[in-house]
Amino acid sequence: MTRTQKNVYLWKRGDMKCCPIDTTFKLVGKKFTILILREMIQDKTRFNQFLDSIEGINPKILSARLKEMERSGLIKRKVYSAETPVRIGYFLTEKGSALRSILDQMALFSIRYCAKEVFRDRKPKSWRLV
Repeated sequence: MTRTQKNVYLWKRGDMKCCPIDTTFKLVGKKFTILILREMIQDKTRFNQFLDSIEGINPKILSARLKEMERSGLIKRKVYSAETPVRIGYFLTEKGSALRSILDQMALFSIRYCAKEVFRDRKPKSWRLV
């Protein structure tokens, strides 16, 4: 096996007890988690901002996802108790911010291979034209 072939199979090493792709998917694979991350990358931090910007999400699911994301270390919850009413903000941790490159790659994939669903003119684009 060449050095290049070894790099291709990062998820298939003998010293691993589980697949790292599966592990990442367990963190972000539930419905709406990726979209919450997308909104946080775009500087949205408040519960109602997420509700307004993520189509199809409801308060119960949003609350559950935010709690899961906090438990897994993707986000931090900050309570502004000095304000009335009390304000709560959600912020990406270093671990959560590290997922930005994955979201960027997902967007580039869709821009190129899912143009019919993404663009009004239904034509694939290169990332330079977007």
